[in-house]
Amino acid sequence: MLVPHPEFADGPQPMEVAQTETATTAENQQVEDPPSSRFTWTIDNFSRLNTKKHYSDIFIVGGYKWRVLIFPKGNNVDHLSMYLDVADSATLPYGWSRYAQFSLAVINQIHNKYTIRKDTQHQFNARESDWGFTSFMPLSEVYDPTRGYLVNDTLVVEAEVAVRRVVDYWTYDSKKETGYVGLKNQGATCYMNSLLQTLYHIPYFRKAVYHMPTTENDMPSGSIPLALQSLFYKLQYSDSSVATKELTKSFGWDTYDSFMQHDVQELNRVLCEKLEDKMKGTVVEGTIQQLFEGHHMNYIECINVDYKSSRKESFYDLQLDVKGCRDVYASFDKYVEVERLEGDNKYHAEQYGLQDAKKGVLFIDFPPVLQLQLKRFEYDFMRDTMVKINDRYEFPLQLDLDRDNGKYLSPEADRSVRNLYTLHSVLVHSGGVHGGHYYAFIRPTLSDQWFKFDDERVTKEDIKRALEEQYGGEEEVIRFTTTDLSNFLCFLYHSDFFPLPASLQLPQTNPGFNNTPFKFTKYSNAYMLVYIRESDKEKIICNVDEKDIAEHLRIRLKKEQEEKEHKKKEKAEAHLYTIIKVARDEDLAEQIGRDIYFDLVDHDKVRSFRIQKQLPFNVFKEEVAKEFGIPVQFQRFWLWAKRQNHTYRPNRPLSPQEEAQSVGQLREVSNKAHNAELKLFLEVELGLDLRPLPPPDKTKEDILLFFKLYDPEKEELRYVGRLFVKALGKPSDILTKLNELAGFSPNEEIELYEEIKFEPTVMCEHIDKRLTFRSSQLEDGDIICYLKSPAIDSDDQFRYPDVPSFLEYVHNRQVVHFRSLEKPKEDDFCLELSKLHTYDDVVERVAHQLGLDDPSKIRLTSHNCYSQQPKPQPIKYRGVEHLSDMLVHYNQTSDILYYEVLDIPLPELQGLKTLKVAFHHATKDEVVIHSIRLPKNSTVADVINDLKTKVELSHPNAELRLLEVFYHKIYKIFPPNEKIENINDQYWTLRAEEIPEEEKNLGPHDRLIHVYHFMKDPNQNQMQVQNFGEPFFLVIHEGETLAEVKARIQKKLQVPDDEFSKWKFAFLSLGRPEYLQDSDIVSSRFQRRDVYGAWEQYLGLEHSDTAPKRAYTANQNRHTFEKPVKIYN
Repeated sequence: MLVPHPEFADGPQPMEVAQTETATTAENQQVEDPPSSRFTWTIDNFSRLNTKKHYSDIFIVGGYKWRVLIFPKGNNVDHLSMYLDVADSATLPYGWSRYAQFSLAVINQIHNKYTIRKDTQHQFNARESDWGFTSFMPLSEVYDPTRGYLVNDTLVVEAEVAVRRVVDYWTYDSKKETGYVGLKNQGATCYMNSLLQTLYHIPYFRKAVYHMPTTENDMPSGSIPLALQSLFYKLQYSDSSVATKELTKSFGWDTYDSFMQHDVQELNRVLCEKLEDKMKGTVVEGTIQQLFEGHHMNYIECINVDYKSSRKESFYDLQLDVKGCRDVYASFDKYVEVERLEGDNKYHAEQYGLQDAKKGVLFIDFPPVLQLQLKRFEYDFMRDTMVKINDRYEFPLQLDLDRDNGKYLSPEADRSVRNLYTLHSVLVHSGGVHGGHYYAFIRPTLSDQWFKFDDERVTKEDIKRALEEQYGGEEEVIRFTTTDLSNFLCFLYHSDFFPLPASLQLPQTNPGFNNTPFKFTKYSNAYMLVYIRESDKEKIICNVDEKDIAEHLRIRLKKEQEEKEHKKKEKAEAHLYTIIKVARDEDLAEQIGRDIYFDLVDHDKVRSFRIQKQLPFNVFKEEVAKEFGIPVQFQRFWLWAKRQNHTYRPNRPLSPQEEAQSVGQLREVSNKAHNAELKLFLEVELGLDLRPLPPPDKTKEDILLFFKLYDPEKEELRYVGRLFVKALGKPSDILTKLNELAGFSPNEEIELYEEIKFEPTVMCEHIDKRLTFRSSQLEDGDIICYLKSPAIDSDDQFRYPDVPSFLEYVHNRQVVHFRSLEKPKEDDFCLELSKLHTYDDVVERVAHQLGLDDPSKIRLTSHNCYSQQPKPQPIKYRGVEHLSDMLVHYNQTSDILYYEVLDIPLPELQGLKTLKVAFHHATKDEVVIHSIRLPKNSTVADVINDLKTKVELSHPNAELRLLEVFYHKIYKIFPPNEKIENINDQYWTLRAEEIPEEEKNLGPHDRLIHVYHFMKDPNQNQMQVQNFGEPFFLVIHEGETLAEVKARIQKKLQVPDDEFSKWKFAFLSLGRPEYLQDSDIVSSRFQRRDVYGAWEQYLGLEHSDTAPKRAYTANQNRHTFEKPVKIYN
C-alpha cells in the first residue's frame, strides 16, 4: 500500500516506492547499480476518463520526482500513448538534465505473460521533460474486455525507472568505472581490438603468451610474442587505454594496413597460426591446440553394402550457418545433417562401384574454448556480390552439446566428458558488408556482470544488452505507404522504434497512412561467440599475476610506465619550468659537416637544463659550472635570434642586469613567442694552456664571427672556430689566424665567402678582403666559410670547386629509395640525387643502376604518403621538370619512387592504348584474356585485326566483333571505325567473338535479339531480377515459336535435357519478366522500338547459376575487393 508523504499536503502526492534490491554498497551505488524503483499505478473508471492527458501521482527515484503521463484516447493516434515525465520540470534550475533507463507496462490482469512492456532510455532536460511511446498499444486491445488489460474498468500501469549518472564521454574513466581499460583505434582496427580483448580475457591464453620466451634485447616492433606480452601487460596494469601500434608493427603492417578494415575471423586464424608457430620448441608449445582445437569426423557410409569411409579433421573454430537457422542448436543440427548420395550423385565405393550412401560430419571432441564463427556474410550468386545476413539468430547463455543423447557426437567420442559450455564473449558487427564497427561483450570471470569493450571505452552492461540485443533480426515499427515527407514524419512519430516526447504535436493521422506494422532490420548483431566448457573453466579462468611475467619484461614495462608518468608529470609542471639549451664550441665542431651544413647548431642535440622559472640566472650558471667544469667567472652567454632570412644566429651577450634576473623573466625578454625554451650560446675563451680565461670586453666595434673551412678535394666542411674582429678592420688582418685555425702555412692564399641564407635558395657571396668588415655588412653571429685559393697552374678538377657550389649541392641533394613497382614494399636500391635533377637526369641514373642502355624504357611512379602505396597513375614521359616535383604529394615530401622497366620506350608507349579483351572461342568453352597494344588513333578494326593474329579461329575466314559487356548485359557492338582512345576497359568488359554465319545473312523479317540469363532474388520484396552468366545474341525468325527458339538455344549452349527442362523463358522489358509458353511467337514480343537501350529488352533464360565464376569478371566488382589479412613477420 502506497502512503502519501506528509510534506506534500496539497497538490500532486509523491509516493514512497520499494527500492529494488542491490548487492552493492551505498557509497558506490551510483557507479555499480543505479537507484531503481518500480511504481504501480492503478487507474479506476478508465473508460470514463474524459481528459486528453492524465498524470499519475508523483514518485521519487534517485532523489528526483517522476510521474507517468498517459493519453487515454491516444495522442492523435488510435493507440494508447504513454510517457515518463519529470514532475517538477517547470521549477528546476536552468540547464538541468538527468538520465534514466525505464520501462513502461500495461499489466494483463488475467495472464501476466501477456503484459505489454516497452523500455527505452533518455536524457531528460527542459526541452524534453517527458519521453515515451506515442503508439504504446492499440486502443482496440485496451478496451477489449476479453484481452485482460481493462478489468472492471480498471487499468494497471507499471513504470520501472533506473536513474543513471550522466557521464561525460570525454572525462569517462574506464578503469575507474569498470576495472578494465580499452584499446586505441589506429584508424580501422576496431575488428582487431575486439578480438584482442577477447583473447586477453581468456586468462590461460594470456598466461601462455606471458610464458613465451623473449629476451631483453628484443624489440616489440620486431617480435610478435614481445609485442603481445607488452600489450597484455599494459591491459592488465595500465590506468588508461592502450595503443596497438607496436603489435601491428610486429605484424609487418604499415599505416595503410591499419586503415584497412579486415575480417575478425580471418585475423583470428592468422594470429593463432602465427602464435602456434612461435610457440614451437618452447615451454608453451601446444597451448593453442589445447585451448582451441577440436576434432570432427567426415564419413561416408554405404546403405546397401558394408562399406564406410571416414576421415578425422581438426578445427580451431566452427563456421555456423545463420541463414535458415533460428539458433545455435539449429546450426549444429544443420552441421551434422546427413546428406544422401543417390541417383546421379552415387558414391563410388572402392570394390563395390557406385552405391547409395550417407554422408555427414560428427564430432569426436570439442575444445575447452569453443569459438563459433557465425556466417553473417555470404556470397549472393544472384547479386554476384557479398551480402550481410541480419536475420535473428539466438544463442544461449549455456550451450549443451550433449543434448538429445549426444546426437552431435561420433561413436568414438569420449562420453565421459561433459560438453556443457557457458558463454564468455560476444563479438558484434554493426554495419553492412562494405564496412562497419566491431566491439565485444565479455564477462571476464564468467560472473553475471557483462562489459562492453568498444575500442578505448569499457562500460558495464546487462545481460539483455549482451545477448538478446545481439540476436539481430528485425524491430517492429509502423508501416507507411506514401513518399510524402509529412507522412514520413508521422512514421517516426507513430513508431514504437523511436520513443518520442508527448509534446511533439502532429496533425491527425493522414488517411493514406497505414498503421500496420512493418519490420526494421537491425544491423548490429553477433558475429563470433566464445564459449568455455564448464568442466574446464577453473583451469581456463585462472589467476595471472606478475610472477607469470618475465622479469626483463616487468623491468622494461615498469621503466616505460615510469617514463610515461615522468613525462606526464613534466607536462603538468611545464608552466613552472624553462628548458635552457646551451650550445658550445664543442657542439658546433661535432655537428657541422656531419649532422648539419648550414647555420651553426641543431639545438635539439645540445645539452639542455630544466630550470625552475623563479631561479636566479646566476644560480643557473653554477649548475653550468658543475656540468661543464667552467667556473662562473669565465662564462659569457649569448642570446640567439631568428633573422628575417630565416637563419638562426647568436645575437648579443647577456648584460649583467639580465643575468641578475630570474630565468623566467629572462625568457620573456629573449623569446616573444612565449614557448618554454631559452636557447643560449656559451662563450668560453681559452688560453694557450687551454685553461679558461675571463671573457674579453666587448664594445660596439667588436664583431663575433664564426668560421667554417671547406676542402673541395674531400668535399668536406668543418667548423674551425670563432674570432672577435674590429668593425673597421679588414679580412687581411686575420688571414694568418685563419690559416692557423685551418692548419695551413701562415702565407697560404685563401678565399672567403659569407654564408648568408639557405632557404628557399642558397645565398653565399664572395668577400672582398680589401674592404672593412663593416663595409661587407658583417655583424655579430655571421658565418664566414673559406678554402685555399686554387693554384693557377693546377690541373685539379673538383665537382664542387668553391663554397657556393658545394652548399648548393648539399642543399639540393636527396637520397631516393627506389622500389620495383611489382614489389612496392621492398627497397631495391638507393641513389643520391639532386632535387634540381631533370626528369632525364633521374631516369638516366636509374637506367645506369639497372645496367639498362635505354633510359626511355624506365617508367617512374610517385609515392602516396598517406596510403604508403604507389600512386595509381605513373609519371608521364618528361611530365615533371625536376626530381622535387616527383617527390611531393600534396603538402608532404617523400623519398620513395617506384620504377618499371618497359619493353618499349615510354614516349612510344604513351602514344599507344592498351586494351584487355576477353576472347570467347566459337566452339570451345574457354575465355582467354589478350592485351592489345595499338596507337591511340587506331580503330576497333585494328584491334580485331591484331586479335586475329593471336587467337585460334574456327575457320580462316571467320569475322570478329567487339562488344561492351557490363554486369552480364551487352551494351554495345563497337563499329569497326570507332577510335579506341576513349574506350574504357577498367569497369566494362570488352568481349571479342566470332560473328555466327546466321547473323551475316539476316532475312528482311529476321530480328537480332539479346538473350540473358537471370534469376529472381527472393530476398527482394518485389522479386528483383538478377542477371548472371554470359549474354549473347540470337537471330529469331518471323513466326518462330518459343519451342523452336528453345531448341536452337539448347543446341548453342549444349545444356543436358534434364537440366534444360527446368529452365523458364520470359520476355523482359525494363526488368519486368513476362513468361512465355512454347506456342508463343517470340518475334511478336520484340516489336516495340520505344525502349531506350536495346539491352533493356531481351529474352530471359531463368535458371540457377551453377557455372564457376571466371576470374576476369573480378574487375566488375572492384568495390568489393578486400585485401587479405597478412602477418608478415
